[in-house]
Amino acid sequence: MTRTDHPAREPHVGQLVDTEQVPPWLRRLTGNVSAVTDSVLGRGGDRARWASMLRRDRRAASVLILFSGSWEADPDYPGGLPADAEVLLTERAPTLRQHSGQVAFPGGSFDPGDDYPVGTALREATEETGLDQSSVDILANLPSFPVPVSNFEVTPVVAHWREPGRVGVVDAGETSRVVRVNVREMLAPQNRFQVQRSVLGARAYRGPAFFVDGLLVWGFTGGLIAAISDASGWDVAWDHDDVRPLEEMIKRAGSPQHSGFPTPRPVADGDTGDEASGDGNVGPSEDALR
Repeated sequence: MTRTDHPAREPHVGQLVDTEQVPPWLRRLTGNVSAVTDSVLGRGGDRARWASMLRRDRRAASVLILFSGSWEADPDYPGGLPADAEVLLTERAPTLRQHSGQVAFPGGSFDPGDDYPVGTALREATEETGLDQSSVDILANLPSFPVPVSNFEVTPVVAHWREPGRVGVVDAGETSRVVRVNVREMLAPQNRFQVQRSVLGARAYRGPAFFVDGLLVWGFTGGLIAAISDASGWDVAWDHDDVRPLEEMIKRAGSPQHSGFPTPRPVADGDTGDEASGDGNVGPSEDALR
């Protein structure tokens, strides 16, 4: 992927279709997309630092947050999340220069001619997973998140997979695994915790994480999933004090994953920032969504 300019127009933030076209269990999210940002900031982040990062000279990128599952909400589960709800994730190839082996939403940087951010997210998802775009209903754009270290500004695109089809690894040099992860299983208390990395006794990073289907989901992706779950009302009570060493959890995942910490630095509790990979793909990051 090559470096590209930001699109001429800023993307619309919010719901993109009539509410009747959104599965009921996703309406709380699409009807109030700013709640995702509120959830991130509500973790105690440095709001002044967050605001200072919102510059418009960053490289534009988008990710596709593709949910599948029954149309109807489950009245017996928080937020109505149905038992068959899934989200599409990829595991980055172990040979990539940056963030190798890490778990991410399909996505990447804007290319000239893309209908940004939706076109970018769909194009990247197709290139990475072989997704059939005709089966995808685009629902909303979330507010963008700045990625200061690699100068990205990432817009997440929320979609529903009306008729899930076959997906898989298209280019083994870019992606090692493509998986549909059950959302309830991911959010189960036994699969949720925080990961932390300390250097010389000082905390360099702490953020939300999930361990599901053999995947360690953390960084940008884990933080965004945690914020979406909170904003959607899907959360089930879990132990926020369960903090595990990041490198130990990477080893447990059994993937040749690099944590992406070339130069660790201490950060305050709840501080919010992130880093995307330098090759144009958006993945977990050094100082990700807290």
